[in-house]
Amino acid sequence: MSTGSCNPSVSRRNFVRLFGAGAAAAAAISGLTPELRAQAAEPSPFTPRTKRMERPQLPPDAVIISTNENPLGPAHSAMEYMMKIAPMGGRYDRVGVGQDVVKTLSEQFGLKPGYVEFYPGSGGPLDMALMSNIGPDKGLVCADPSYEQGPRAAKTMKAPLKMVPLTATYAHDVKAMLAANPNAGAFYIVNPNNPTGTMTPKEDILWLIQNKPAGSVVIVDEAYHHFSTHESVIDQVAADKDVIVMRTFSKIYGMAGIRAGFAIARPDLLAKFNTVSPYLHIQNVASASMMSAAMAVASLKDADLVPLRRKLNRDNLDMSMEFLDKHGYKTIPGSQANMFMVDVKRPGSDFTKQMLTEKVAIGRSWPIMPTYVRVTVGTKDEMLKFQTAFVKCMDKPSTTVNAQLKAELYIPSEIDRHYV
Repeated sequence: MSTGSCNPSVSRRNFVRLFGAGAAAAAAISGLTPELRAQAAEPSPFTPRTKRMERPQLPPDAVIISTNENPLGPAHSAMEYMMKIAPMGGRYDRVGVGQDVVKTLSEQFGLKPGYVEFYPGSGGPLDMALMSNIGPDKGLVCADPSYEQGPRAAKTMKAPLKMVPLTATYAHDVKAMLAANPNAGAFYIVNPNNPTGTMTPKEDILWLIQNKPAGSVVIVDEAYHHFSTHESVIDQVAADKDVIVMRTFSKIYGMAGIRAGFAIARPDLLAKFNTVSPYLHIQNVASASMMSAAMAVASLKDADLVPLRRKLNRDNLDMSMEFLDKHGYKTIPGSQANMFMVDVKRPGSDFTKQMLTEKVAIGRSWPIMPTYVRVTVGTKDEMLKFQTAFVKCMDKPSTTVNAQLKAELYIPSEIDRHYV
């Protein structure tokens, strides 16, 4: 299958830095020059790992609700199947576990062969989806606030970037997004949105698909879709529209550290992923292990997993929102994900540090909403501890932050490329 010409906006050095550890592994592939091997060892500008390792870590009894992880971890069915496959780990995948993931996904979504690619996580393929469709002459349009990987990709590709505020109901304003750049190469929609957890109606996304410029794509990031009961747009991929849908096993499936994700699109759009750099093939640096594949396929075939975890998340989300509303704290309504936002009436970064003094790590804030912080939904016990710490910190003046926090602890975040 032809992959077309490679994008000159990503240099050899930048591509290797961009993929960090993945590129370092790729340096072992035959055909790479000594220069490229040396560059692969350089630290990525996106992942200051040495600096991170030097930071004091959170205490083991800290409540970590900053990263949109699933505290339940992998399903029992996934771990059982992984243990069955593990003894075969000394050889390459001869039993077709990875192929089973793709086959299962294709069957569940009614897709033809070639419309699904399986990866170790969703961060790398999301970059490829973005970067293969944008550049200096093909801009990117994103919502504001939303997940920051889109703007980072635009910066890397030197692509014009337009950030469009959400609507009054915290949905993507698709008509304003199209008006912001009628000639954009890609429109990036996160649904449910990160950080607000809110939904953009499917009919709005369909409008954008129908009215976007020819040759552009709509990239829909459905990382949190399982927490919602709203319709996906994967049917638009099945209908051969210019749509790329991203999914991950990091969230409801509880596999953030195991690394598994997938992209769904027409074969020609998936093939474009390999045009970003002339030096590396994306599947060479992003092949999923048999262990992650085993856990992924077992999770997909566990019919009770998603409904059960969706309900557990909903119960703890509702409990948290009811508590905050009852005490008069302002929140962003309508979350359909495993996160919510609350107004702390002060710079969000200051409040995050205050919460650390209570051994509770919450998420970050966004420049367009500087006094709102994002909170991941944890277990019932974790959310009760959050409530106690939240009220205590809201009752304190923000000027006490620096005096109480002796060192800047490292707060885990899904934006860190080591975890995405």
